[in-house]
Amino acid sequence: MKRLLLLLVLLPRTASAFCGFYVEGSGAKLYADATQVVLMRQGTRTVLAMQNDYKGPLEAFAMVVPVPVVLHEGDVKTLAKDVFAKVEQMSAPRLVEYWEQDPCGERILPDPAMPTVAVLEERRADAKDLGVKVEAKFAVAEYQIVILSAKDSTGLDTWLRREKYQIPAGAEPLLRPYVENGSKFFVAKVDPAKVKLENGRATLSPLRFHYDADDFALPIRLGLANSSGTQDLIVNILAPHQRYQVANYPNATIPTNLDVTEAMKDRFAEFYAALFDRTLAKNPRAVITEYAWDAASCDPCPGPTLDANDFATLGADVLPTPANDFVLTRLHARYGKELADDLRFEVAPAIVGGREQVASNGQLEDGARPDDINNFQARYAIRHPWTGPITCKDPKRGRWGGQDGGDPVPKPATQIAYAKRDAVQLPLAIARDIPELGVKAGVVEKAETPPVSVAPEPKKTSGCGCDTSDSSGLAMLGIAGLALRRRRRPRASGAR
Repeated sequence: MKRLLLLLVLLPRTASAFCGFYVEGSGAKLYADATQVVLMRQGTRTVLAMQNDYKGPLEAFAMVVPVPVVLHEGDVKTLAKDVFAKVEQMSAPRLVEYWEQDPCGERILPDPAMPTVAVLEERRADAKDLGVKVEAKFAVAEYQIVILSAKDSTGLDTWLRREKYQIPAGAEPLLRPYVENGSKFFVAKVDPAKVKLENGRATLSPLRFHYDADDFALPIRLGLANSSGTQDLIVNILAPHQRYQVANYPNATIPTNLDVTEAMKDRFAEFYAALFDRTLAKNPRAVITEYAWDAASCDPCPGPTLDANDFATLGADVLPTPANDFVLTRLHARYGKELADDLRFEVAPAIVGGREQVASNGQLEDGARPDDINNFQARYAIRHPWTGPITCKDPKRGRWGGQDGGDPVPKPATQIAYAKRDAVQLPLAIARDIPELGVKAGVVEKAETPPVSVAPEPKKTSGCGCDTSDSSGLAMLGIAGLALRRRRRPRASGAR
């Protein structure tokens, strides 16, 4: 089996969206601003790292993630969170400000690639009656962890309710395919006394655990339980020499190498949200490729590239064999409660596009095209033409770089899921037409196509679709976490 490393960043579109669902005993809602998940894979080994931020009352809550096997204490650890921000920044759509260089000055060719290199109380009698078994339990940092197995989803639903968890209506059908596939359930309860606060916000230590399984897919339907609307899912995949795309939904690439007005400098996330929504409207139910590039280089670089220490943090230290020469692929989807199937991935041909490079037709390369290497990025530019004197006989126009000849510094569009929708009119933000989207620069339509959510109807491909009866591999893995809040016990009479 080909070696594979997968990283994904899950960014909710609405405040109540989460990769699972929260439950609180009094009925109050909990919110997750963002969940970032990193999944590393090589052979049959999978390493999952997950960071959660939440807001709401600081009381104990638990997170439940379906996994294919029983995990043990040595399989679980906590991480520093910095690497998640590094991954997002590396692959994010970027805005670059360029200045035209002196047409009479010496031409300096840019370097095309700049390398930088939880314990829950158990009720054994009830659990046995309901077909629920506690397979293992241990503590890691602020987490008390228990691994559950269940014979049927109704029993699991009932057991969780008997354990004083108020589960959202409609949770049982979402649990059912994972129970039927033989999944175990990783439950991490948090001790609030050990949770760190940053600016009044609770920040949980990222969790990492690993296991062995055969297949490769991203189960996300469990996370639909308490979604109130559309969610954004960003999947970053790292794999040796290869980029990836989805196998069971349409694929599209984001229009790139667009020059934009200077007003977009402070509204870049809003501009990109408008571009993404229009792309999705033209490619219904598609998953959009935003980045595919050698992980050890970038041009221009919004920050340091991923290095060996980052890979080890994310799980390379427990992979069967060392791995390097990764291609980083970023896939972006928007979907609602009607999502029909989990995401399944396949190897895709190499592509290039979005570089500061002149194509064979004499124009800056436009869009994505096949190639032998992967050098594709969502890049947008603000350009300042040369306004100084031109004193030479043969001036060379159209040479762009940073201000005063320095290297241009790109601005990444991070946390795009939170950008204001309908805030930018695309025709007024761009300097050239986007024919693949039917957008003409400067020509505002009477009614622009409204943003749409991805509600994919899976392709009818062999081995994919909605069939969840296969008990093997990652089809059983619920990347979507089920986050639960523990109900407070009644106070004893006279308690203060």
